[in-house]
Amino acid sequence: MGGKLKKFSRIVAVAASVTMATVGFIAAPSNAASKVKVGIAYDIGGRGDKSFNDSAAAGLDRAKKKWGIAAAERTVTQGTDSERTDVLRQLAQQGYSPIIAVGFLYAGPITTVSQEFPNTQFGIIDDASVAALNVTSMVFSEEQGSYLAGVAAALSSKSGKIGYVGGVRIPLLQKFEAGFVAGVKATKKSASVDVKYVTEFPDFSGFNDPAKMKVIVKGMIDKGVDVVYSAAGGSGAGNFKAATEAAAAGKKVWTIGVDSDQYLTASAAEKKNMLTSMTKRVDNAVYDVIQNAVEGRTVNDILDPKAGIYGRRYDLTNGGVGVSYSGGYINKYKAQIDAAAAAIKSGKVKVPSVPGK
Repeated sequence: MGGKLKKFSRIVAVAASVTMATVGFIAAPSNAASKVKVGIAYDIGGRGDKSFNDSAAAGLDRAKKKWGIAAAERTVTQGTDSERTDVLRQLAQQGYSPIIAVGFLYAGPITTVSQEFPNTQFGIIDDASVAALNVTSMVFSEEQGSYLAGVAAALSSKSGKIGYVGGVRIPLLQKFEAGFVAGVKATKKSASVDVKYVTEFPDFSGFNDPAKMKVIVKGMIDKGVDVVYSAAGGSGAGNFKAATEAAAAGKKVWTIGVDSDQYLTASAAEKKNMLTSMTKRVDNAVYDVIQNAVEGRTVNDILDPKAGIYGRRYDLTNGGVGVSYSGGYINKYKAQIDAAAAAIKSGKVKVPSVPGK
């Protein structure tokens, strides 16, 4: 009888959640900004990676500046599930809420800890697998932004040979690949895209190995590639280094950054070769979760009503992904890029999220 009652209570809670989520938010206990304590758990590389983690940090910084909230930042170093679980659990024990986990590798740990602390709000970036009312999933249509980066690459390449290097061959980074290749091919059918990954699953060191990235990109350059898009976290620095060295040797190679507008953090030499960045507004996602904690609400659009998964998807329609124009190198292609974006938003163009589809 107790099990049935518990199951019934869960069904009622989920049903109520779905009903209220249709209007955008679920009411939560009100918290004044001065009482909100935000915990953020970065993945390997942490603040200072000039990419994914830094984008999350920018969202936290913006929220701290606006509301003066208290915050604690943690970074895993070993990258194990047990370490990630310990980091989340310690933040919860110390009274932080919301606790934002940066990266899909936190999915297992956040499932465990969110059950241990049902009154604590959690958020996770790049995962929508945790069915819990106190977990907000924040996911992105990376393939859409990467499609626009592909348009820019195709229009900028002189050789017609373009490269993509992902950090680890996993479905998430294959979304970047699929969209990018589709954008290139839609713009210039004759162009070729050389696809490589720093490491293969389950070796996640590919997110923080700029030396290996540099070797891969140099190999592409030797084969005539003159635009390289890297989606690999901290490893991306190797792409920029390879292009800078190529420039010193008299070869012009464009690079495309990822997640944040990497032109803004690049060196003077790197900026000369940084065509654009595929911006993934992780900063907005982090800011949204914190804003709603301050306002006493949680972000709960319906992502999967059958599974009971709530959160928010960031795509071209809400500015969640796109390309940057810093440096001015792709300003002359803005009309073509805008046309491609409009076609995606209208549904005229369906961007693949799986390579070869």
